[in-house]
Amino acid sequence: MRWLEVRRHAPTKKGAARGRGSHLSARGVALARAVGAESGPFACVVTSASPRAIETAIAMGWAVDDALDMPSGYVPGEVDHHDQWAWPQPYVHYAELIARGGALAAVAAAHRMIWTEAVRSVPEGSGALVVSHGGSIEPALVACLPDADLASWGTPFGHLDGVRLTFENERFTGARLHRAPSTTP
Repeated sequence: MRWLEVRRHAPTKKGAARGRGSHLSARGVALARAVGAESGPFACVVTSASPRAIETAIAMGWAVDDALDMPSGYVPGEVDHHDQWAWPQPYVHYAELIARGGALAAVAAAHRMIWTEAVRSVPEGSGALVVSHGGSIEPALVACLPDADLASWGTPFGHLDGVRLTFENERFTGARLHRAPSTTP
């Protein structure tokens, strides 16, 4: 059996300090270190090409093997930025949107392919890490496990929240969601 861990990037700088690509804040680095100390080991690490995703993997203590352009889950006419936070059952709603076969379904399939290739690249008995973005992880997770109890998965992914997926016989077979520790002082 192989496994895949997917994490949302760590908290970023805000306001004028944000900068291009919204680099991690000091709090984000500290949180990534804490989460990284409790995760792994990983035989392969893939991130989005965004600096905040790359910086998250490095702050977690993992070298990045590949940084890819990953499509956004925020699709005009289907899902606006951060819409998922207002949905009472976000994963159920994502399943309904994906079933329509529009652009969001294509985004979810693209992420599922990235996730599948990452986990296929590691030896049996090991795992891979993908660092991505909120709004993209949720629909991809639904696409990987469409028959799961989606209503039980709770809220969308906050900073450094993640999921560990088992991968057996060339398919994802289970998921365990992990919520990051609180970042409030």
